Amino acid sequence: MRPCSTVMHLLLRCMRGCCRRSRMPRSLRRPLSYIKLIFKSLYFNSLTNSEVVFDSMLEPVFWMVEIVTRWFGMVFVFLVVALTSSVIFIAYYCLLPLVLQTYSPGWIMWHICYGHWIIVMIAFHYYKATSTPPGYPPKMKTDVPFVSVCKKCIIPKPARSHHCGICKTCILKMDHHCPWLNNCVGHYNHRYFFSFCLFLTLGCMYCSISGRNLFIDAYNAIDHFRHMEAEKQGVPVTGIGLLIGIAPSEGVAGKEVSQPPYTNKDRMFHKSIIYMWVLTSTVSVALGALTLWHALLITRGETSIERHINHKETKRLAKRGKVYRNPFSYGKLNNWKVFFGVEKRSHWLTRIFLPSGHTPYGDGLTWDIYPLKKDMMPV
Repeated sequence: MRPCSTVMHLLLRCMRGCCRRSRMPRSLRRPLSYIKLIFKSLYFNSLTNSEVVFDSMLEPVFWMVEIVTRWFGMVFVFLVVALTSSVIFIAYYCLLPLVLQTYSPGWIMWHICYGHWIIVMIAFHYYKATSTPPGYPPKMKTDVPFVSVCKKCIIPKPARSHHCGICKTCILKMDHHCPWLNNCVGHYNHRYFFSFCLFLTLGCMYCSISGRNLFIDAYNAIDHFRHMEAEKQGVPVTGIGLLIGIAPSEGVAGKEVSQPPYTNKDRMFHKSIIYMWVLTSTVSVALGALTLWHALLITRGETSIERHINHKETKRLAKRGKVYRNPFSYGKLNNWKVFFGVEKRSHWLTRIFLPSGHTPYGDGLTWDIYPLKKDMMPV
């Protein structure tokens, strides 16, 4: 409070001194008076602190981010669909023929079954995450208990609800607004969002690990033929790997075999392998970190927004010698049961590892507090 007040006081003194030294024209006096009034409103407000001033300064930045995210939401969705489709096309056009030619029947069945299962899970959960509304509080007066009133919507806000500046409405159990979904992540599509991130990470890791040797061979092939084109002379080929498919340097009757032409089809084949491996490896690292973060939040029974709120409450109560407990956490295992909607043992398979469109636990308006029900779903 003191540093903020000192800065405001110095700014007012500078502005007052400028007005005294030079006579301002009437056209500038009114804007200057308005600016002085703004500074005085911040200076004489008892609730003003450094955080309020900092948020006020960053408000134009937040406003621009909201506008860009709102208008370019469909562009982000198109990028997700286009990049995912490109990897699937390369897998079918380039990798599947190699798998059928080189692997044993057992490995062929594994790659085909696992690859198609991952594709189905990614497509299903992404479609559901983008098309499912996150959930909204009732606009009319009801008997549902609420914790506050939204200052922007001017409607009662139930517990765990927050206002989204991009969607311009309150969201039930809001986690965040995801531009890659062009949708808010809330009560009704949180599971779809997390499952999409999880299975997309598993799919990218699968492509990255299984295509590592192919990537090395493709990179060596492009590098080898680049040097061959630079030298512009015939050089005996000594074998570069599986992807090149070139005969060794010793041919029939002890004669060297000349290098076959490096066509545009071969070049595009190798570049596609490199593109797929670099893209899937990068996404698996970045998205894997995001998935682990959300898994930690689910284990604690909180959302991304509640993580910051709970952290502040923990520090505030710690100064008073008290311990803060998250009222919406039912225990590590029960938090996962509530999140995935597991009500019996078979649901661990049918509702997690298979496409399922079941609704989440509860209505998002009222929540059981941990002292009342410690074991939500005894499975």
